[in-house]
Amino acid sequence: MKISTRGRYGLLAMIVLARRHGCGPISIKKIVQTQGLSHSYLEQILSPLRRAGLVRSVRGPEGGYHLSRSPADISVGDVLRVLEGPLVPVDCVDRETDEQVCERQDACSARPVWVSLRDSLTDVVDSISLQDLAENAAGTKAGESGRLRDNI
Repeated sequence: MKISTRGRYGLLAMIVLARRHGCGPISIKKIVQTQGLSHSYLEQILSPLRRAGLVRSVRGPEGGYHLSRSPADISVGDVLRVLEGPLVPVDCVDRETDEQVCERQDACSARPVWVSLRDSLTDVVDSISLQDLAENAAGTKAGESGRLRDNI
């Protein structure tokens, strides 16, 4: 599985919002300046995050975007699922669909590998919050080694 530019840039933007949580909205222009992203592309990325309820937008001269809830309550998995869709290595292990996508699905010898890969990926991205990443980014900028959960 390969995470697209959309997922990577979206996560970077969400980390900026997490670091500023509680300080009011931040404009797309400021996010673009701090992360070196395209303004129009970032607008396209933030729109589905807003529709999914992960961010809120505020209009006006002091407007911008902010997280809709605490950064500790938003996982990397939450962000990636909105921007990338289901986090599965192959369609036959997608929990979101009940349809059989392969005629060999029930008898497939390789299926346990795909299930294990899906579960491992899910465990990792759901165990890391935006707060973890914001704290890690702050620690790295302060000269610390940066820290994430022990299971990574």
